[in-house]
Amino acid sequence: MTAQSDVLRQRQARRVLLLIAGIPLGMMLAATALWWAVQQGYVDILGSVGTANHGDLINPPRSLSSVVFQHDGVADTLWEDLPEKWHLLVVQRGETCEEVCQQQLYQTRQIHVALGKDFNRVGRVLLGDVGGASATVVSGESLTDAPQNLLTWLGQEHMGVTSLTLPEDELDRLVPETRDQPAQWYVVDPAGWVMMRVADDLYYKDVISDLRFLLKHSGG
Repeated sequence: MTAQSDVLRQRQARRVLLLIAGIPLGMMLAATALWWAVQQGYVDILGSVGTANHGDLINPPRSLSSVVFQHDGVADTLWEDLPEKWHLLVVQRGETCEEVCQQQLYQTRQIHVALGKDFNRVGRVLLGDVGGASATVVSGESLTDAPQNLLTWLGQEHMGVTSLTLPEDELDRLVPETRDQPAQWYVVDPAGWVMMRVADDLYYKDVISDLRFLLKHSGG
């Protein structure tokens, strides 16, 4: 009787050990399956988590991967050449960064700083159809103030912003909303997907809430 009890206890112990050992493997398999489902578009992870996002999600998102940009109007650059971060993308059409452009750069700078410990996980990009070396900005209070070179001004007022350029037809394809409604900017994920657009009049704390949610639930 004692021998049979020992055998039963040994079998039970083995089952417990197998269950314990199987938990990490099961989690890895589940995570792999979830990642595959997200990549294939079968699972909307943001919708599944239930975020009450304030910005407008772009569905389907638009990929910037393999798009050839001009960097500061000089060198060919791929989005993949940029640091692998979330990016706040401001779009500037035309030769002059006017009030809307300047306001968006200011707004995104303040939001970026307000992210605190997550500051280094986010970058900023100014995307235009005229190279920064040729574009200008009137940054004084008077309309009679002489225009400044955009790149010089960015270096003084918005250090760290990457200036990229695309032809107008590419802007129309990737950020079509800005043609008729320039008062909005975009959020791009670390893989180069334009996935959210943010209206200029959206309360900045709501935008920060969206970004913190995205940063919290992503590895990028």
